[in-house]
Amino acid sequence: QVQLVESGGGLVQAGGSLRLSCAASGPILAYYDMGWFRQAPGKEREFVARIRWTSGLTYYADSVKGRYTISRDNAKNTVYLQMNSLKPEDTAVYYCATGRSVSTLRVDSWGKGTLVTVSS
Repeated sequence: QVQLVESGGGLVQAGGSLRLSCAASGPILAYYDMGWFRQAPGKEREFVARIRWTSGLTYYADSVKGRYTISRDNAKNTVYLQMNSLKPEDTAVYYCATGRSVSTLRVDSWGKGTLVTVSS
């Protein structure tokens, strides 16, 4: 089971941008996804985006579509989340995940999360 480590969180003003990274400790299986979830205070964890590791096909939650971009570097076993036009409601702990279908919660491994705070 790979270990996932997120980085890149921080404090940003509304309208700003951040890029999150998630590095895996080993290779991601060819038929697996990598993805991002977030959990805001007092709310349940919600799916944000995922990318098919081999094909690169992406899928986004409606709440971030057009603002967030997920990408990967297969050679570095790393997935990224570029977040633009950030809103205060994007404030959350962002978690990286990998599994057969992360958007349907078929997740094998979770990272420990990185906090993103968007000030108004």
